[in-house]
Amino acid sequence: MAYQWRTIGNQEPVEVEWFMSSSHPLVLLTGATGYVGGRLLPLLQSRPVRLRCLARKPEYLQSKVGDGVEVVEGDVMDPSSLASALAGVETAYYLVHSMGTSQAFEEKDRTAALNFARAAKEAKVSKIIYLGGLGHSGLSAHLSSRQEVGQIFRDSGVPTVEFQASVILGSGSLSFELIRALVERLPVMIAPKWVSVRCQPIAIEDVTRYLLEALEKVFYHSEVFQIGGEDIISYGGLMAQYAKIRGLRRWVIPVPVLTPRLSSLWLGLVTPVYARVGRALIEGVKNETIVTDPKALDVFSVKPMGVRAAIERALASEDSEFAQTRWCDALSSGGREEPFGGGVVGSRFVDSRFLETFTSPEKVFAAVEAIGGRTGWYYGDWLWKIRGGLDLLAGGVGLRRGRRDPQKLSLGEPVDFWRVEALERPKLLRLAAEMKVPGRAWLQFEVEAKGAGTLIRQTALFDAHGLWGRVYWWGLYPIHQFIFRGMLRNLVAAAEKKL
Repeated sequence: MAYQWRTIGNQEPVEVEWFMSSSHPLVLLTGATGYVGGRLLPLLQSRPVRLRCLARKPEYLQSKVGDGVEVVEGDVMDPSSLASALAGVETAYYLVHSMGTSQAFEEKDRTAALNFARAAKEAKVSKIIYLGGLGHSGLSAHLSSRQEVGQIFRDSGVPTVEFQASVILGSGSLSFELIRALVERLPVMIAPKWVSVRCQPIAIEDVTRYLLEALEKVFYHSEVFQIGGEDIISYGGLMAQYAKIRGLRRWVIPVPVLTPRLSSLWLGLVTPVYARVGRALIEGVKNETIVTDPKALDVFSVKPMGVRAAIERALASEDSEFAQTRWCDALSSGGREEPFGGGVVGSRFVDSRFLETFTSPEKVFAAVEAIGGRTGWYYGDWLWKIRGGLDLLAGGVGLRRGRRDPQKLSLGEPVDFWRVEALERPKLLRLAAEMKVPGRAWLQFEVEAKGAGTLIRQTALFDAHGLWGRVYWWGLYPIHQFIFRGMLRNLVAAAEKKL
C-alpha cells in the first residue's frame, strides 16, 4: 500500500513514497475526534506505522483521515467491540475522557478503562500510552478520575506509559478557551483565592511530542511521567499574560470568598459554551499542578516552551489553520441555503452560509474574483459606501483604493478596504480587512464541485478585540444578516448569468 511521509510543523512538506507492510507496527488511536487525539492523528500518519482508529461513528472520522488509515467501529463502553479493534495492535493510545457528559463521569471513565485494559491484555498489546492529569494531594473528582484510569492500566499487566499533564495551552484547547473567554469578555475581573494557585502549563505541541516519542521507545514496565512547560505561574498570572499579549488592559478585584464551586456557576454566565464541559475542570483549580519529578526531561528529548511562547503559538495557529479549516463543515445539508450567523469559534465570531448552483466552479469563482471595485459587493453598495466614508473619517483607507484589474486578483493586492490574503483558483479567496475595526476581520469564499453543479460557501469572520469588539459585532449583526445573505444570492445569480 503506497503511503506518504508528510513533515509536520513549519518545514516545507516533503513527499516520500514507501510501501507499508506487516513489518510496520500496528498502532491503535482512540479519541481521534477529540482535541489531543485530533492533533496527534496527522503526526502519526507521518510515521512508518500502520494506523487504526477506534470511533463510535467511523463514517465521520473516515472522511477526515483519507486513505492509509483503518477506521473501525467500536466503543470503550462496549467490551464486545474492543477485541477486533485491538487484534494485532502493538501500541494503543488511550485518549478518551468522558468529563462533562454527565454527573457520573468518574464511573464511566472507570468502566471504560477496565474494559480497555482487559481487552488490551487479552490481545497481548505491548504498550498503552495514556494522557492523564497532574496533581498530588486532595485531588478534585476530575483529577482523581484521570489518575485512577492510569492506575487501572498499570494494574492490568500491560506496560503503560502515563503522562500526567498540567494545563494544556493550544488553539482550541478547553483551558486556553476558558482563559481567553474570561480575559476577552471581562474588562474587570473578579479574582477569587484560587487564582493564586500555581500551575505549570504545557503547549499542545510539546504534549504531542511526548506522545510521539513514547511510541518509539521500549518500556518493559509501566512508567508515570509528569510533564509541564518551562514556567510555573498562577492562574491569575496566566490570565494576565494572555491580556498582555493581546494588548488588553484588565483590572483585577480580589474576592476572598468566591470558591471554585461558585466560580464555576459564575463562569457559566460568562462563558456558557465552555462551562458546560469545563465546570469539573474549574472545580479542580484548587490543586497545584506542578511537576515534582522531572525525569521526563531526561528520558525524552522534548524541551518544553514557556507560557508566553505557548500562548503566542496558540494565537498564531488560529491564523495559519483557518485557511485550511472548513468553517461550514458542521452545517446541515438540508435546504438550499443554511445560515450560521452569530456563531463563535474560539475568539472569532462567524457568519457562514452556502448556496448550491448548477453553474460550474470556474464560472462561480470568476464571479467571486470580480468582487469589489467597479463590480461592487453584489448587495447594498450604498451601505458599503457609507462604511467606506466612515472609515475615511476614522483615518482608514475607505473604498477609494478600488482594485487594479476588474476580473483578476493577485495575492497581496488591495480590494477597496480589504486585501487578498489567500487565492487558490477556482477554490478559495480570502480577504483580510484593512478598515478601522475593533479587532480583525476576514471575508472568505470557498468553491467546490458538487455533483453536476457547484457549492459555494461564504464566511465572514471577526476576531473581536475586547469588549468594544463584541459591541461592534452584535451592533451590526442585523445589518450583516441582510448584507451577507444578499451578497451570496446575487453573486450566484451573477455567475449563472454568464452561461
